[in-house]
Amino acid sequence: MASDSTSPTTPTEWWRADTATLHARKQELEVLKRQLDAEQNAILAEINIRGVRGCSGHSTLASMIYEDFRVTAKEADDRADRVLALYPGPSIGGDPVPPLAPLTAAASAEGAIGGSQIDAIIKTLARIPSTVPEEDVRGGEKILVDLARHAGPRAIAQAGRRLLDELDPDGKEPRNEDPKDGRPELRFVKHRDGTLGLKGTLDLETYARLKSDLDPMAKPHKAIDGVRDSRTQDERYGDAFTDYVRLKTTSRNLPGQAGEATHILVTMSYDDLINDLGEAHLDLVGPISATDARILACDARVRPGVLGTAGEPLDIGRSKRTVSLAQKYALTLRDGGCAFPGCDMPVPRCTAHHIVFWRHHGETKIDNLVLLCTKHHRLIHRSEWKVQIAQDGLPEFTAPAYLDPTGQPRRNTMHLRT
Repeated sequence: MASDSTSPTTPTEWWRADTATLHARKQELEVLKRQLDAEQNAILAEINIRGVRGCSGHSTLASMIYEDFRVTAKEADDRADRVLALYPGPSIGGDPVPPLAPLTAAASAEGAIGGSQIDAIIKTLARIPSTVPEEDVRGGEKILVDLARHAGPRAIAQAGRRLLDELDPDGKEPRNEDPKDGRPELRFVKHRDGTLGLKGTLDLETYARLKSDLDPMAKPHKAIDGVRDSRTQDERYGDAFTDYVRLKTTSRNLPGQAGEATHILVTMSYDDLINDLGEAHLDLVGPISATDARILACDARVRPGVLGTAGEPLDIGRSKRTVSLAQKYALTLRDGGCAFPGCDMPVPRCTAHHIVFWRHHGETKIDNLVLLCTKHHRLIHRSEWKVQIAQDGLPEFTAPAYLDPTGQPRRNTMHLRT
């Protein structure tokens, strides 16, 4: 009997599925995996209650997991700690040892939370002093479990620290040591995987100034349609530092190069430019993708160098893509900040994006420009989100079909427009 080609049942058939089906199924499988983990943990807990040595011959639950499942010692310890925290332990004096995190165990059985989220919760609960009333402990656990249903381990750990501050305000006795003030150093690093980075040591004042500047820029974005900012704290600080550098390097008060404002030189072949193929070369960095080159070129001081097939310079001059000061003022009045729905990024942290890309003969004029923050600028270039200027002159966005099959245009109502 021929199989139904519209219902993928094997890994080799997933290429037939549409994107919405892939997204839905991966979420369903994650819930099933978590439910299976919870069922296995309940079995391990029962073995532990009956006596691991008598049931398996192993001295501890962790050693049984290590041998039977052929995992690393660390994974065995982590899984054993999870079981011991979520379920009752062997009886002591006739009374079973109560679980550290019963509410977490219930959410795990639902498939609502997974291993690393569970670990973050039990790590917090294990640090709550025994003097804290049980009802307060359970109330704190409920807060963390509710958060874990839509947040990752890092956010849970942060909430856990706040919870500990409330339940145990005295905390640990502080160390009576003065911080050391090192000599400032900064190195630019190229990693083997091609990524770029910084390594540095800052003096106390510089550290405080930089962190003070970045902290407000690294706050999570406001939720869009109930979906919270999924970036980790490190990713938020990375985006904030990117915006910070761009803001500082576009300042008229900073020194320039050879009497000019700071510029970036991007070169690529004429054929690649026309055909949207190949890669570009970014001055001081090296090869970059054509997409990254276009993102840079949207609203930056970029000096384009188009090379012929033999590598000879055909045209090196000031970019025509750069938005004029008057145009930036007009965009400020119209968009008020990042125009992406639900984003509250202000104008100074936004760049002007060409709706019809410059390589597609898009013009640098108001009805072909929209203000976008760094995150949403990248999203528009690298996803199926669409943006257009509506008949009333305001930008509106359309989500990919797998996110919103209705194709209903969306607008940003976060900014007040004059």
